[in-house]
Amino acid sequence: MATLTREERRQRIKYRIRKKIKGTPERPRLCVFRSNDQIYAQIIDDVSRKVLVSASSMEKAFKNFKGTKTEKSIAVGKLIAEKAKQKGIQTVVFDRNGYLYHGRVKALADAAREGGLIF
Repeated sequence: MATLTREERRQRIKYRIRKKIKGTPERPRLCVFRSNDQIYAQIIDDVSRKVLVSASSMEKAFKNFKGTKTEKSIAVGKLIAEKAKQKGIQTVVFDRNGYLYHGRVKALADAAREGGLIF
């Protein structure tokens, strides 16, 4: 058996998670994507295949942001929670997208919880 690359391993984990997690209109899916420098979060309704709310570290609010990538993730978590509240979304299902639940992904999740999202 050939060894998997890091990306192939993450894809396998992602598919395994996605089999169990579905975003519904009552409880949409909070999906996280992280690149080397940025972090993105979307709240998705899988039934209607629509992105309800999104936030990322690429937005204008983060143009002059000084801080570590983890601090940026915390700010994005708070921002996604704030935007979700404005849309009337309170409970979500967390989709870590194949990433380990630690570091920036955990920081975003904890900040979203602090912001009022329930998952």
